[in-house]
Amino acid sequence: MVDILHAIGIKSSPDRVYQALKERRHLAGWWTTDVRGAFDIGGVIQFHFGTTGRIDMKVIEQVPDRRVVWQVVDGPGEWIGSKVSFELKPDGDYTAVYFKHQGWKEPSELMHHCSTKWATFLMSLKSLVETGTGAPFPNDVHIGRTD
Repeated sequence: MVDILHAIGIKSSPDRVYQALKERRHLAGWWTTDVRGAFDIGGVIQFHFGTTGRIDMKVIEQVPDRRVVWQVVDGPGEWIGSKVSFELKPDGDYTAVYFKHQGWKEPSELMHHCSTKWATFLMSLKSLVETGTGAPFPNDVHIGRTD
């Protein structure tokens, strides 16, 4: 198994970053504007990406101000069963966000693409929390012909 790993510092409290990972209106502000579903533990959040598809994440862990973990239950075949986690650690005036998309069976072209896209969406999260404006799909940074 291989994982996508990223780290980013967000000039904000862990509470504000946690809320951006847990509430529909905030998720719609940094990842994709079309977010639906149930946002508490055991619920399934549906992230819609226009005609390119949908990713369904089951909320498996939420520790206020510290951690959010989702498991992919529907979406691209290579994603199903993988986990997406955000670890939050206070660091002075910043919150360090340690991101993992873990459980990929092997490196693939899709994994390379997704690694770069996750980085752009983490920058969108940073912008949303710090300035109030993110760059969610469909207004995200496009990195190739497939997005």
